Amino acid sequence: MTIKKVLVVTSVIFFSVALHAEQIGSVDTVFKVFGPDHKIVVEAFDDPDVKNVTCYLSRAKTGGIKGGLGLAEDTSDAAISCQQVGPVELSEKIAQGKTEGDVVFRKRTSLVFKKLQVVRFYDKNRNALIYLSYSDKVVDGSPKNALSAVPIMPWGK
Repeated sequence: MTIKKVLVVTSVIFFSVALHAEQIGSVDTVFKVFGPDHKIVVEAFDDPDVKNVTCYLSRAKTGGIKGGLGLAEDTSDAAISCQQVGPVELSEKIAQGKTEGDVVFRKRTSLVFKKLQVVRFYDKNRNALIYLSYSDKVVDGSPKNALSAVPIMPWGK
């Protein structure tokens, strides 16, 4: 592979579109003398394809000198909770419910090769949206994951 191809592939991975999450808050977990402390960060994002579903994601963020420079690899620890916050209408595409799910959130958790993802599934039999958060890596992903289910309920007036 030529240097040019490597740079293109690296750029695509590094700058891949990540859906925006709003940081709600954080707590320190380990004090670091140099650089920021290790943290647990709480973020919120709205499902880009389903109006009125919001997910809250907590994840580990590595501090220290490498973390402060954006060079550290965050652990695969994360939790998720999603809620219906208004009337939900599913598109025909989502209602068909493909079995591999749709990525609704992606965040880089290392300089290049690791990312945290949230994938949405639709459970037609129970009329519920299922959100799975997990971390993957080009060579070796993690089995750590978290799950949240949003039953689609009628919304009061």
